[in-house]
Amino acid sequence: MKKLLLLAAVAAAAYIVYRQVSAGQAEQDLWNEATADPDIR
Repeated sequence: MKKLLLLAAVAAAAYIVYRQVSAGQAEQDLWNEATADPDIR
């Protein structure tokens, strides 16, 4: 039972880290788009 609880805690922590990283990447993509030179053709 303790192993199952530990596994659930590790999975929850990994999910939280994954969400933080993906949110940071989305914010970085938005920042790059906002500060990019305009494409004038």
